[in-house]
Amino acid sequence: MTRAIPLLIGAGLALSATVSPTARAETNFGQVAMHVAYMLQNQHYSRQDFDDEMSVRMLRNYLNTLDFRRVFFTAKDVGEFEAKFKTTLDDLILMRDISPAFEVYDLYKARVKERIEFIRTTLKDHSFKFDSDRTTLIKRDKSPYPADTAEQDRLWLDILEENLLQEKLVDLAKAEEKAKKEEKAKKAEAEKSKADTANGTANPPSAQTDDKVAEVKPAVEKEEERTPEERVLKDYERLLESLEENDQEDVVDLFLSSLSAAYDPHTEYMSVNEMDNFNIQMKHKLVGIGALLGLEDDVAVIQGIVVGGPADKQAELKLNDKITGVAQGEAEFVETKFMKLQKIVDMIRGTEGSVVRLRVNPAEDPAATKIISIVRGPVELKEKLANAELIQTPSELGKPLKVGWINLSSFYADMEDGTVSTTDDVQKLLARLMKEKIDGLVLDLRGNGGGSLEEAIRLTGLFVPSGPVVQAKDWRGTITWRECENPKAFYDGPMIVLTDKTSASASEILAAALQDYRRALVVGDKSTFGKGTVQTILPVDRFMPFFAKKDRAGNLKVTIQKFYRIAGGSTQLKGVEPDLVLPSIRDVLDIGESATDNPLPYDTIPARNYNLFSPRPFPIQELSSRLEARLDANPEFKYIREESARLKERIDRNMVTINLAKRQQEADENEARRDKQEKERSERAKQVAERLKDDSFKIYHLTLDNVDAPELVPESAFTREQSTGMKMVSKNDGEDSASDDSKFPYGLEPTKLEAIHILRDFLELSGNPPTTAKTEDKAAK
Repeated sequence: MTRAIPLLIGAGLALSATVSPTARAETNFGQVAMHVAYMLQNQHYSRQDFDDEMSVRMLRNYLNTLDFRRVFFTAKDVGEFEAKFKTTLDDLILMRDISPAFEVYDLYKARVKERIEFIRTTLKDHSFKFDSDRTTLIKRDKSPYPADTAEQDRLWLDILEENLLQEKLVDLAKAEEKAKKEEKAKKAEAEKSKADTANGTANPPSAQTDDKVAEVKPAVEKEEERTPEERVLKDYERLLESLEENDQEDVVDLFLSSLSAAYDPHTEYMSVNEMDNFNIQMKHKLVGIGALLGLEDDVAVIQGIVVGGPADKQAELKLNDKITGVAQGEAEFVETKFMKLQKIVDMIRGTEGSVVRLRVNPAEDPAATKIISIVRGPVELKEKLANAELIQTPSELGKPLKVGWINLSSFYADMEDGTVSTTDDVQKLLARLMKEKIDGLVLDLRGNGGGSLEEAIRLTGLFVPSGPVVQAKDWRGTITWRECENPKAFYDGPMIVLTDKTSASASEILAAALQDYRRALVVGDKSTFGKGTVQTILPVDRFMPFFAKKDRAGNLKVTIQKFYRIAGGSTQLKGVEPDLVLPSIRDVLDIGESATDNPLPYDTIPARNYNLFSPRPFPIQELSSRLEARLDANPEFKYIREESARLKERIDRNMVTINLAKRQQEADENEARRDKQEKERSERAKQVAERLKDDSFKIYHLTLDNVDAPELVPESAFTREQSTGMKMVSKNDGEDSASDDSKFPYGLEPTKLEAIHILRDFLELSGNPPTTAKTEDKAAK
């Protein structure tokens, strides 16, 4: 191929199978499968033939994709599949025969139907006591399949008892929460009554009672909730509905995804719709109406509207409106109730300038029906774009610091037009932070799964002068390297890179390069994800004959290289180990390349020649000593360490009791522990607030929309709509409290606060004391 192909190094970008809402063009998927197999043989880094070994892997992948808990198929089913296909899938696919995909899928669907009939009968006729000493497995992905139907029935009795027990625990928790709210309302009413009496304004007893009843009673009676039995059955019925909706293309997608994953976990077959979604993720923009959809009772509901998008400008569609039908232009409406959410989304998206009509039940009048026509147009998704904070520390912590904090959730780029660039966006934010004279910078890569290789290289060039950034090795063993080309660093001040176990690929290239150059201190979980491979996307139709039926042939995202640090090591499997480790619950979870199937091995290559940014080694030992002292004294990290130990014990045990009394006791103990922690945290936060008074952290939020504004926007004045670029449905009371930093002492979550402490130590020990004295408040008045 002569055209340059963009390289991808993102992890976790796989998307679920989706279906085009319109009639799909005819495609010979047997021929598609054959060409995908040949492409894998000839393009994948391993150059592994699609042979019997890969056939075994593919069949195992396909069975796991369908029945990952090993509860629907029996060992007899699997044995028959293995006898027929274990070493023949390669031969069949290379002969354009994909009948095994449908044979396995159809039996899976039949087994699900059988189980639902068993569930329906059992829930009706069987009495679950929830008082035994039996246990059930939490994860069954490594367990044997049930031998036969009789053993399967016994297994499902335990599964159903656990499902029902879980639902009963949910009901008990809701009832307890309701009782707490009512008790709180009673106390508030009693205090109000007491105050009214003291002021001589108390209502007569009868009126007071009526007011109280009116306050507690809902204005509109809600539909009675389903019983635990009904909810459990409904969940399994939804599974069957989704299976019934899948068409030939969906099944082929699952089948070919199982084939590609046999080569390594990041090689992936992508259907046409998956490729569309992938491009949206990379560009952070799409063509549609600019609305966020969710499902409630099998009906699509508007949960968000993009500010400035087509729906927002048209102004008829409202939050909480329910969509019951979608039509293209003047065509007939397609009923959308019970339809997969992705199908509805695909029908609403389309070409720029075209019209989509929505049939909705308005939130303000659910009994009414309204037809809304919207002209599709470009929609910019701002929530995941780079953004920044300027953080000014209180004097209680030492000489005031100005800390620049850049949040980067992916390495996005427009690989076709080049109009969207992570590096350009970060540079704009960084320029403003430098204008504010920051003492140091934290680049937050937590949760960043990667993206564009080119952006990772260019972004590194903002922090180091021209030089090598990453090395790569192809299937021949040929080693190449890529360099950043800036003659000097755009920002050369003190710097921390914050990572976690989900920081992957492009994040690991950037973090490793800055660590190898001795340019930045890396802080975070015990290691990053460990993805050290490079992918490219190849359109399958370009490898098919001109006359072939290939309109929806899809794409193959295939691993073509392994990348290496400039110091010669690899991030594959091992990830980037930080200079300073912070306690994290993610360290005990099954996260990372080592937890995937068929990962490529770790190896090393010779180092490149490069000049260290800092001639002196970082004072890691002293920094670590100070860090440990703070961690030992910080109750928040004590909570994390204790919770990590409990979770690890539970994961290793892999069993849960199906005794209601014991589970309720566990739930009560967990809640009591959380309540105790929240009470202690609240008391600490109160004491800090009383000490600091007005001398607390001052945080200003920077986005690409306000980065050039003359005045900084305080975090407290920054709305959710400004942050996400979307009007959102209001959350329920207390729903977002778990993610509210204001509940922590100093108003910062523990990792963020500790990173600022580390930066202060880093400045002091490196001979770069803070340059800011009392800072001028430039916030908008």
